[in-house]
Amino acid sequence: MTTLTPAEIQRGLFENDNAPNGAARNARAEELSAAAERTGDRALLRRSLSSLIDAYEYSSERTKMLVPFARLLQEYDTDAAAFDGYETHRLFWHFKWVTSNVVSSPDIPLDVVERWLADMERRYRVAGFSARAVRKAEFYLADTVGDAARADRAIAGWADTERDRMSDCLACEINTQGGYWSRKGEDAKAIEVWQPVLSGNDTCLEEPHRVLAHSLLPLMRLGRPADARSHHLRGYRMARGNESLLREIGEHIEFCALTGNESRGLEILSEHTAHLGPLTDLESQLEFNGGILVLLRRLTDLGHGDRPAVPYRGTARTVSELYDQLYADATAIVDRFDARNGTAHMSSRLTERLARQPLVDFLPLGVRSPVLAAPARTAAEAGRGPDTPTGADTDTDDIAELAARARSLREQGHPGADSQWERVAARLEAAGQTPDPLLAADLLEHRALRAARAGAQDARELFAESLAAHRAIGQDGRAALAELRLATAAAQSGAEAAEIRELLATALGSAEALADTDPSRARRVAAAEINGIRIEAFLRAGEADHDHDGVDGRLERELTAFVAARESAEGLGHLVAEAELMLAEFALRSGDEERAESLFGSAAERNIAAGQPGEAAQPLARRAGLLFARGGVEEAEAAARAAVEQSTELTDPEEQAIVRLTLADILVRRGGRQAEAADHALDAAHWFDQAGLGAAGGAQARLVLAKAYAAAERTAEAAEVLQSALPDLLGHGEYRGVHARETLGDLLGQLRDARGAAEQYLLAADTAKGWDDPAPQAHFAQLAAESLSRAGLPDEARSAYRRALQLWRESGDNPVAEVRILRSLAWLAGYRNEEDFDAARDLMHQALAVLDGADDDQSRYERGQTWHQLANLTMSRLPDDEYDDFDDDDDDDDEQDKPEPAPDAVDEKAVRLEAIRLWEQAADAYATLGLDALEERARCLTGAAWSEHAMGRADEATARLTTLAAELRTQDDTRARRTVSQLEDTLRHLA
Repeated sequence: MTTLTPAEIQRGLFENDNAPNGAARNARAEELSAAAERTGDRALLRRSLSSLIDAYEYSSERTKMLVPFARLLQEYDTDAAAFDGYETHRLFWHFKWVTSNVVSSPDIPLDVVERWLADMERRYRVAGFSARAVRKAEFYLADTVGDAARADRAIAGWADTERDRMSDCLACEINTQGGYWSRKGEDAKAIEVWQPVLSGNDTCLEEPHRVLAHSLLPLMRLGRPADARSHHLRGYRMARGNESLLREIGEHIEFCALTGNESRGLEILSEHTAHLGPLTDLESQLEFNGGILVLLRRLTDLGHGDRPAVPYRGTARTVSELYDQLYADATAIVDRFDARNGTAHMSSRLTERLARQPLVDFLPLGVRSPVLAAPARTAAEAGRGPDTPTGADTDTDDIAELAARARSLREQGHPGADSQWERVAARLEAAGQTPDPLLAADLLEHRALRAARAGAQDARELFAESLAAHRAIGQDGRAALAELRLATAAAQSGAEAAEIRELLATALGSAEALADTDPSRARRVAAAEINGIRIEAFLRAGEADHDHDGVDGRLERELTAFVAARESAEGLGHLVAEAELMLAEFALRSGDEERAESLFGSAAERNIAAGQPGEAAQPLARRAGLLFARGGVEEAEAAARAAVEQSTELTDPEEQAIVRLTLADILVRRGGRQAEAADHALDAAHWFDQAGLGAAGGAQARLVLAKAYAAAERTAEAAEVLQSALPDLLGHGEYRGVHARETLGDLLGQLRDARGAAEQYLLAADTAKGWDDPAPQAHFAQLAAESLSRAGLPDEARSAYRRALQLWRESGDNPVAEVRILRSLAWLAGYRNEEDFDAARDLMHQALAVLDGADDDQSRYERGQTWHQLANLTMSRLPDDEYDDFDDDDDDDDEQDKPEPAPDAVDEKAVRLEAIRLWEQAADAYATLGLDALEERARCLTGAAWSEHAMGRADEATARLTTLAAELRTQDDTRARRTVSQLEDTLRHLA
């Protein structure tokens, strides 16, 4: 065994205190504690024991802290004087943790728990601390054993006792207090109490992570699903992978199970499979597994009991098998608690949790989750179509009434006609009745249409049967329509051209042969003509040896003639609209966007006038997109809103999705309506998922949703949504994938995840590596370098900056980027000796050289920035400079950690004079930019004034700032007045 020196143990403790929470940190803390004890250094032992307790607290092994704490307490009781103020504070702070963990250890008898609580109260009183933390611990004990009266007394005593140095942070106290009201069934009160944490006003290391999870079900019960969705997206992102928050992970899984997001729940479970086995912290295991059991029970109820779940301790399990295993584990734990407590409180709580029913059928979360395969249907269900309702109308409505309603909807072209015919069929089957000949023919027609839409092989046969049935009862109009549909089905099934043409001619002849008194005659003839035009073009395309231009030209002429001949005819608007939509596509193909926009608008108006508003939604959405692209922003939004309004009768989920995505995208691009844009994008993502297009249109909808959230400063939600959609977006082409990575990188940067941001930028740069233009790759490399620098990875940052610099030079069109990279490299050069400073200064001079000869505003600003930062760099050579007093440069591209003072002895006066000269040059450059660079100019002159003051030149320092203040007083501008106020404050300090 290698013996560690005290210095090595100290260094190891420091490194381990900053390591990720979990088993590895705990094991290392145990090793260091044992090594510290072997040294015989009592102070080092105390330090290691305290570090071990901290490690246990933020893991799933909390209850193991009792042993090191008892040892530490023994040390205190033996020689309290050896503990300094910090160590004493930590000891009493840890006492709270240990008392809570004693309560949550079912193998520790209640009388022992009570003695711990009494000892805590005695020691706190002797040490001069209030009983606030004691009352909180007592509340936790009462809540665990189910003593409601004692819990009420403890919570009241807790609230009545003043906070002191032993009180938990306010965020943690709020967490527990809100939980008290939630368990009493007072959800509104709980949310009210939690609000300071939920709003971000009170936070700590594990808040609002925990409260966000606790609030999910109360918010749903209060009818606030949007807030619950937001808290899930934010909260799970914070809790993911943190084993000290396993009980909160369980709450997120339960929330998914009770909101129709079972696949999302399984996804979360799969990310935490490693924690499914027995845990040292039994209460964490119970709470974590409780949420999982709710999910598994829900999946079983939905018929997924036999599907694979996740492994348990390395063994594959189905949903039902995993439920049985976790249920056995959970009941064993609650039995131990109940045996210790002498109550059935814990088992009752578990039973109540597992009995919870879904709060909504489905709550869209915005994130992409795998779609669960539908379970096998029962024999009874197999006799019904997918749209067959199980509601009251099949039992109470007369079949004749249902059939009349279906025919009415069919005549209107209403998309709900299909489901109404399903109701008729179900009602007939339930009643055991045989339909009359007319109803039988209509049902045959409906079956044929369904078969055709599904691409079934028997579609032609069914249309032929429908044709014969309608003709047999004298329904010539519907027979003519069946003939047309038979021709269409033949074309779709790949029949010979001659046969298809013969069928088309027969269909047109039958339509024309209808009596003039038949109200359907005009519609049947026009329908035969428009379908004949379309199908004939399809046939010609297969025969024209790829002469697509000639085929398309003829089709366009025929469609134009059809519109001209029929546009004024009564009752044919929807057919004319169909022709106009095809003509609009031709116009788009030829680049005539103005004509396409007009045709889409006309088609929408005709469909609305024809009483088919659902058919107007798509052309309105297409028109909106064209208008927006052509700069008609307000008209585009109006058209998109009209599309959504007209979509209420749409039954196709893809069409529903498209119209909502169009409006969401326009609103995001316009800005100012982020909340509404998010709602529409969320709906669009949901409908795309329903259409089985989650990886296609659904990914685009999620990108728009993420942008809407980001614009509304809901950054965590935006990142969670976009991260879930990223794998799909990467399949939409390199440019779309790169854009998605950049957007995600920006979001992660705002969330202070600099490493995650750098990863996305570097991957984007790698994708752009093969592009002809090196500028995008340079841009991403530069962003990655900035993130790597913020992440505290200077070597990696330097490498990325150099790569970006080379690429920008190859691009040759972004001197500003080159200058900023050179400045950043200067700050990363190091400050340990004069050689490092010389290298950094040389990089600053290179930056100035890039700007030689340029005299535009941007170049003057960058020149001023370079002189400004070179002055700051020069001042960093002094052992005690005023850097922090006047430089808070927020220019992101140059933002680096403040340099450590260089240890080499330097000529202080020479350094200050050089810095003053550089600040003056920078101030002169800023002055040419007027008020736009006033803040930077004032900062430079303030820096120069403080250096002059340090050299004993108070008059020069005062005169410099007085002159600037006098200049600014002549300007009627808010920025000038604010700067004058700041200068006056500085002058008072100088005096």
